[in-house]
Amino acid sequence: MKTLNNTSSTKKMPFKADNSVVFGVHYSIMKLLAFVIAGLFTLLFCIAFSDFKYVVEEKFGALSWVYSPSEELEERITIVAIDERSLEQVGPWPWSRGTLAQLSQKLKGAGADLHLYDMVFPEEREGDDKLVDALQNSPSVLAQIPVLGAGDSLSVGKLSGAIASMRCHSALPATNNYLANNANYASIPQGHITPIVDSDGMIRKQPPLICVQDHVLPSLALQALLQGMRLSAGDNQLKITEGDGLFAPAFTIKPSDYPGIKVPIDEQGNLRVPYYQSARVFQVVSAVDVLRDNVDPNVLEGKWALVGATAFGLGDVVPTPHSGAAPGVEVQARILSGLLDDKIPYQPANARLIWNIECLLFILILLVVSRRNARFSSIGLPLSAIVLPVIALGIHAQLLSSNIWLGWFAPALFGFLSASLLALLEHGCVRVERKRVFNNLSSYIPSGVASEIAFNLPSGAIEAQRKELILLCADLRNFSAYEESRPPEEAAALLHCFFVHTCEIVESFGGQIEELKGDSVLASWSVDEKGNATSKALSASHKLQEMIDTVIPSRPPAGLEPIALGISIERGPALVGSIGPAHCRTHTLLGDTVTITLRIQEMTQELAQPILIGECAARDLAGDMLESQGSYLLDGLQTPHILFAPAYQEPSQNTEQGSHLRIISGGKR
Repeated sequence: MKTLNNTSSTKKMPFKADNSVVFGVHYSIMKLLAFVIAGLFTLLFCIAFSDFKYVVEEKFGALSWVYSPSEELEERITIVAIDERSLEQVGPWPWSRGTLAQLSQKLKGAGADLHLYDMVFPEEREGDDKLVDALQNSPSVLAQIPVLGAGDSLSVGKLSGAIASMRCHSALPATNNYLANNANYASIPQGHITPIVDSDGMIRKQPPLICVQDHVLPSLALQALLQGMRLSAGDNQLKITEGDGLFAPAFTIKPSDYPGIKVPIDEQGNLRVPYYQSARVFQVVSAVDVLRDNVDPNVLEGKWALVGATAFGLGDVVPTPHSGAAPGVEVQARILSGLLDDKIPYQPANARLIWNIECLLFILILLVVSRRNARFSSIGLPLSAIVLPVIALGIHAQLLSSNIWLGWFAPALFGFLSASLLALLEHGCVRVERKRVFNNLSSYIPSGVASEIAFNLPSGAIEAQRKELILLCADLRNFSAYEESRPPEEAAALLHCFFVHTCEIVESFGGQIEELKGDSVLASWSVDEKGNATSKALSASHKLQEMIDTVIPSRPPAGLEPIALGISIERGPALVGSIGPAHCRTHTLLGDTVTITLRIQEMTQELAQPILIGECAARDLAGDMLESQGSYLLDGLQTPHILFAPAYQEPSQNTEQGSHLRIISGGKR
């Protein structure tokens, strides 16, 4: 007998290719849509939750400073701390002007090159003249506080230290409110200590220049830098230039006489506080030890002395990345050290462009990962959802070592969302493909076997188990002659129609198609406790005989015998499973029961019985339902087998399954 497998597969190939192309296009569109959704969500999230984004980005972005800070000792700056011991031995704050004048004289006597005071003297008090004389006799800089964002008018003291040659710039923050020293200290160089306090209380930025009532005031650290260069604020000119380059800051402040010094500021005119140093690198001496000459001369000689409060009770305590409670004077020391080392971190003006480049890089990585095999992408995409944010944070940390604070949150969120969406898309596609493969596989082999194949790795071992089955074999008689004389398309259409209807009937009676081979069908029923499986197989046989009358042409072509259907039913054990090498497996039924069923089907033509039942299956049926056809030695077997055919029943009598048995002509009665 000839089969039509080659012909049918050839006709279906174009449709499969078209489906794969369409699926590939749809998958590409879905990946593009995933990137678009991730980008839009990232943009909306960063806008709607900007404060949250800022705090998270700042805290995690400073991890490299926290876990690997610089431990190199800062030998140019010494903090003179007004600590708890000083308050205990000298007296509570505020100290008298005379005590502060004595402190200034002691610092000068110890050889300090520059005295910086992180404190403001707004009220006139007794001894101001002594303190002014002491400050004038030593290079000193006092603090003042322009108040940014204050709603009420505040103007205490007299502002001093403005850069006369400089006008207010649009990049500089501006205010009309201030807390300054009283007029007695107007001759002393002054610099502001106005911080930018974030929502979590941390000080991360400070404007180096502030415009107050049309006067540009430098910060304490910047004023100290100018004084250290032996330049007065009035003699020196500071220029503000816009950044030029991919990684350039928004603006840069440059002294005209010292072009090598650059102070980068952002679009709001703020300088980022450098926290790259450990707090241990700053030398700290107690103010009481200075007053009592109990200080190693090397600690102050040739140094810049930064006087400020460190006592917790004085309230000048702020959180930093290194500590939850650091003295404010430490922040000023960090800014001053960063200016001296030219290590002021800044965010590039083109940070958003760089983020977009990072996102494009992540897209390329994800496209490469998703184009690999399914096993690789199923692992690579979820892993990318973790790795890409780490890469974004790593790029930020690497650039931070070069004083570039890029930021990482936006590309990290985009990478996480893109990888997650692609992983979900890949998972959905895998499920769809697996279901499609399973459906296609189950159309060739039983669904139970298809399920085992689809969800288990291939094996080269025998995977089979013994089962008690009812087997049914249905074969088209005279089909080979019909196929030989008719066009292959016509024979294929007839055979296809026969297989389709046979499968529907067998499955409607609870059976399972085991094999479609040539022009025959092999089906099985699992033996149940009620013993109805044989009755179901017999009812399916009668239904198949009824079907064949409507499917097969009633008048065969000239010279051909009519096509008929021979059906055999037998019960017994069979080995069901898969055999063959791992790369070429086949589903099979093995055992005597299979052979006997096939041989009984061959006897249907010799005995002129459309349906024949083996003796083992006959035991499950009532005696009046069957008629013995005698004992026969089947081809290739050594033991005779008794065969039975369905007996005649009155129309009103029903079988166990409710099917009417037809009168069978021929055979033994």
